[in-house]
Amino acid sequence: MRTHSNWITRAETGADIPAVREIVLAAFETPLEADLVDALRNDPAWIDGLSVVSTGEDGKPVGHALLTRCHIGDTPALCLAPVAVLPEYQGSGAGSAAIRAALAAAADMDERFVTVLGHPAYYPRFGFGRASAYGIGLTIDVPDEAMMAMSLDETHPLPSGTVRYAAPFGI
Repeated sequence: MRTHSNWITRAETGADIPAVREIVLAAFETPLEADLVDALRNDPAWIDGLSVVSTGEDGKPVGHALLTRCHIGDTPALCLAPVAVLPEYQGSGAGSAAIRAALAAAADMDERFVTVLGHPAYYPRFGFGRASAYGIGLTIDVPDEAMMAMSLDETHPLPSGTVRYAAPFGI
């Protein structure tokens, strides 16, 4: 594992697309997540500025976090997925840096709500809590503790409802 205390984060550029695909391919067992990112780039759910990479001082992307449009009931929200880091950088903070930068960019765009389906021991550090506690659910069966949500603005409590993802998710 390589460690790095000062990850540089920025919005993905067109030049980053091949590197992002390589990161996602390396981080997951199948190409499904990399294909999902590619499909989302061509979907109305894509929001420029919310695909974030983390790099070292050399500028080479090693981590990636993606937020795309979803809905909680009829309320616009964002979905955090996927998050990927090159295996040799996993555990170094590159993924956390990309997530924090993506959430900050979303808040700067006046987005209010974010959902994630992921590891319940990892995502609470960013402010995510169990979605079911807010009356938020899915149309598919997932472990209750794995579906999480958060409000980016404390003055706007999370809405309740069923999460509707962008079409490329297939849910």
